[in-house]
Amino acid sequence: MSLAWLPNAITLARMVMVLPLWWLLARGDYGWALALAALAGFSDALDGVLAKRFGWQSRLGGLLDPIADKLLLAVAFLSLWWYGGHFPTWLVLLVLCRDVVILAGAGIWQLRIAPLEAAPTRLSKANTFFQIVLVLTVLVQLGFGGVPGAARDALVYAVATLTVASGVDYVVCWSRKARQHVRGGGDER
Repeated sequence: MSLAWLPNAITLARMVMVLPLWWLLARGDYGWALALAALAGFSDALDGVLAKRFGWQSRLGGLLDPIADKLLLAVAFLSLWWYGGHFPTWLVLLVLCRDVVILAGAGIWQLRIAPLEAAPTRLSKANTFFQIVLVLTVLVQLGFGGVPGAARDALVYAVATLTVASGVDYVVCWSRKARQHVRGGGDER
């Protein structure tokens, strides 16, 4: 019996974690929110390891995985901002705008150019990693204290820098690919 469906099932379970995470953050239950966020992070690593180790990678998984990550991070950023102002407004807007631009570009690519093959760049992976670290750091600070303000501030600026850099990188890279596809006589839709 093949278990090739398992990575996608784990990713879908991570997507389901969005609502409980929002609920915990809305209640200010930061310890449990931290535990759920850590479980989500573990599930992200697990589905990736399983997919690569056993060759269970799929196009669907390649599309669902970053969507699950972005949903969880968007809910975390919005909730921590809305319920207590734990993130600066400009940072939340920056994070969300980058994701909207990338999703819009992916949609346009899929509809007008060719089927999308999700391929996160190293810069994008670094951005996601630092966003996760920032969310976890804020949850630790809110739930248990002991995180120096300077460390949190450094993470805020690192996330801001990586968010802008990776957003620009995606726009430049995919714009170049689109021009090459059109010049090369690719099958436009």
